[in-house]
Amino acid sequence: MKLVIQIVLWIVIIFLGWKLWNSVMGPVEFNKIKEARYVKVIKNLKDIQAAELAHKEITGSFTGDWDSLVSFIDTAKFAITQRRDTSYADVAKNKAFGITDGYFIEESLIDTLGFTPVKDSLYGTTGRYKTMMNIPVEGVNAKFDLKSGKIVKNDASYSVFEAKVSKKTILSDLDKDLIIQEMQVQSVDGVNGPDIKVGSLEEVNTSGNWPKLYDSAKDK
Repeated sequence: MKLVIQIVLWIVIIFLGWKLWNSVMGPVEFNKIKEARYVKVIKNLKDIQAAELAHKEITGSFTGDWDSLVSFIDTAKFAITQRRDTSYADVAKNKAFGITDGYFIEESLIDTLGFTPVKDSLYGTTGRYKTMMNIPVEGVNAKFDLKSGKIVKNDASYSVFEAKVSKKTILSDLDKDLIIQEMQVQSVDGVNGPDIKVGSLEEVNTSGNWPKLYDSAKDK
């Protein structure tokens, strides 16, 4: 009987010790995994951001279709331009004042020197733009949610886009309680809200919602 009690006590001690260790180390391990995954996700979102900005620069609007965006990168080209300033006599004004060349008109001219492929400018020799829509987390078979639209501000219409993924999708195999806490984060050093995203469908904003520390973080 005494042996049984000792065994039970040891089991209780081991269990409580494990609970204590897990309460301390659980969040530490969670944050370690979370940070590594966020770095990879944000890297893809920055590629998407670059692609959308190029699309807007060349076509005049953003797109909410992955196939259209990839096709655009495959074929589109940036114009290589050069700005030069010039001036010439303001004939009408000089004539009005009875002078020859007292007044001049200053102008800036933009010359097109050539064109360069968008994919080379943004992604070099890599083809990562073809997979940037996939969530880069092992075991997660999903794409970023991409949408585009238009909003009106001060009687002007603006093209907008948003690419996002839920934190729950990125962290689905981790502790559920810690995931709930992470989705409610509001911090200067954290990714606020339930999603990691770039752009917005509610305001004219093409930035990401992550803090600057992720911009210098390296993918491991």
